[in-house]
Parts: sequence; structure tokens; C-alpha cells
Amino acid sequence: MNLQEFIQLALTEDVGDGDHTSLSTIPADAQKRARLLVKEAGILAGVDVALAIFAEVDPALQVDVLLTDGSAITPGDVVLTVSGNARSILKAERLVLNCMQRMSGIATHTRQMVNLLEGTRAQLLDTRKTTPNFRICEKIATKIGGAINHRFGLFDMILIKDNHVDYAGGIEAAIRKANTYLNETDRSLRIEVETRNRAEVEEVLRIGQLEGTKVDIILLDNFKPEGVRDMVRLINGRFITEASGGIDETTLRAYAETGVDYISSGALTHRVRSLDLSLKAY
Repeated sequence: MNLQEFIQLALTEDVGDGDHTSLSTIPADAQKRARLLVKEAGILAGVDVALAIFAEVDPALQVDVLLTDGSAITPGDVVLTVSGNARSILKAERLVLNCMQRMSGIATHTRQMVNLLEGTRAQLLDTRKTTPNFRICEKIATKIGGAINHRFGLFDMILIKDNHVDYAGGIEAAIRKANTYLNETDRSLRIEVETRNRAEVEEVLRIGQLEGTKVDIILLDNFKPEGVRDMVRLINGRFITEASGGIDETTLRAYAETGVDYISSGALTHRVRSLDLSLKAY
């Protein structure tokens, strides 16, 4: 789903067969203006999405952007002004706010997490733990906050997790089948393998260095920080390393100091509070 498809579906959900409040109370030719106000400090995200929403609702709307995505914002700031057909402004209002409030909350939390990594080699990844059909906006928001987008969906990477291993008949079988699949379908996707203990890490190290069994990333899942440190030393740069599993702002720094390459955190998108913004006539 691209951004325009998301916006069209969201408007269909919200508007249905018409915004009957505006249709019944606002003259069809009424020209008005509004401004998007900040009511809570944080990191701004979703301005470009808002522009796309306004354009989809009514290309004739005039939008003046005063603050861009990634800006630090404080209460009283004006993000943008919009002017034009009053009914169009009101039709776009809730979708703009819903997107920008949640996206800004995600970007704010992400920036706080990224700041905790300062001075380490670790980089922060988002995950697929996103809101159904809102992933595109949540991924944009984490990137604005300073994280790196991990795979967008099931289609852009092979990530062999515990259930895949169990269903495939073991780690070696899963890795070999993945490589065979890529060769047969002429794809060049990265292969990441989740490991749950030292024995599984050692098995991936063995298999991943055999001819014809490519592995790109070893995922260290639900290891304690000291365990991640030990595994990073064992892997010794032969593969990219990623730590995951219940990592949030209280534990992030400890994991970052292990020397791991990446840390993924579902908390970026599923444990976030929206930032308070409003669209007011003036």
C-alpha cells in the first residue's frame, strides 16, 4: 500500500457517503482558513502526509508550511496554515490530526531512544509491530525520529524465526531451503536468522559459512545484555548482529554497550502515546 492508497482508504472510512455535518451547516462556497497548533512538546512528524491528505481532499487548498518534519516543537508553535473551501478543510481535519498526532508521538519516542545510543556503534531498528494499514505512516515516523526502517513487510527480506525453524525441521534445513528458494526465484533478499541460545548461534555460524548457504544477519532474541556481549564476541564480525526482545528505553543503553550492530524495538510503534495537536479556525 502506498501513501495515496492509504489516504483514499482512510477518507472512505471516515467520510462514507458524505460529511453531513458540514454539508448541512456550511455553505458550499464558504472560504475559510485554519492553523495547526502544537499543544505538547516533542518531535514533529507527518507534515508531508498532511500535505498529501489536503491535496487528495481538495487540490485547491492552499497550505503554508511553517515547521517541517523532524522539527523540535513546543506548545504554541504553528505547524502550518491551510486556506480554501471550508468543507474541504473540515473533511481533511480529522485524518490530518489522527496521522500527525500519532506520527509525532512515535517520532518523539524514537528520538528519545536514539539519543540513548549516543557514543555506541548500535543503530535502532523499527519492527513489523505496527497498526494494520497504518504501517506506512508509522515507518515514516520512526525514520523521522532517527531509527532505521527494518523490513517493511514479509516481502522484502527473509527473516527465519523460531516458528520457521520448527516448521522447516531445524535451523540448517531452514537456511538451506531459503537459499534454494532465492536461487530458484532469482531474488537477492537478505537472510536473517533468529537464534535463542548459544547452541543456535554456533549452528548458524557453521552453516552460514558453508558454500551456497548465505546468511547475512544473526538475530539474538531475548538474550540478556551480557549474553549479547558474549555472542557478539563469538560472532566476531563474521555476520551482522541484531538484538531484540523486550528492549525499551530502560534497557536500551545496556544492549547498545555490548557492541551489537543493531537493536530492534517494537516499543517504537506499539507503546507510544500520541502528541497533542489541533487544527483551529482563525
